[in-house]
Amino acid sequence: MPVNYYFNNFQNSSEQYLIEDLVIESIRIYGHELYYLNRKIDSEDKLLNEDDTPIYDDAYQVEMYIKNVEGFEGEGDFLSRFGLQVRDSITFTIGMRVFEQDVGVFYNAARPMEGDAIYLPLTGKMYEIQHVEHESIFYQMGNLQVFDLRCELMEFSGQRFNTGYKFIDEIYEYTDLTRVEEVVKGEPLAVEDLDSIADNIVIETEGDNILDFSEENPFGENSF
Repeated sequence: MPVNYYFNNFQNSSEQYLIEDLVIESIRIYGHELYYLNRKIDSEDKLLNEDDTPIYDDAYQVEMYIKNVEGFEGEGDFLSRFGLQVRDSITFTIGMRVFEQDVGVFYNAARPMEGDAIYLPLTGKMYEIQHVEHESIFYQMGNLQVFDLRCELMEFSGQRFNTGYKFIDEIYEYTDLTRVEEVVKGEPLAVEDLDSIADNIVIETEGDNILDFSEENPFGENSF
């Protein structure tokens, strides 16, 4: 027996557009103005299928809703063998129509992509998209309205930022290893120039005083 035509409105486009308009309006009321940065592949590693030096040279202003109302998710701040690590995660919600009109149309994308970045002015931090969920609101009136972007705090490792927004590009200019000569004005570059805490010379000197590689040491480098 078929479903009742008068109560099954999942094919009613007018109702679908109404719900989508209400969702977008709610995001504009309760959301934040963020910057969406699409990643461009510059030197892809065909073996590992990754890019160690991606480029972010476009930023699009777009409204999103922050789903985390009680704080960041993830492992948070903790001490590991590599020092203090911050692994905050956050979930942003963006309307599908908003993404298509304000972001995707500029570089021919139908959906947000994993690896793209989102800059949150509220905290001044950059987040990388790890997963895009398109069914967080499950087919209201037979249609989908939003994307949920599950993001983690970006760990910088050679990314290049040239978005045209100085407050983004200047903050992260020292993470761009291709522009270090411009940053230090052509002077020889040391690790300490990129990280004020790093001091390899001191570490190596202290290590030489601790490790004994002489002939009296059976675990030394010299052969007998």
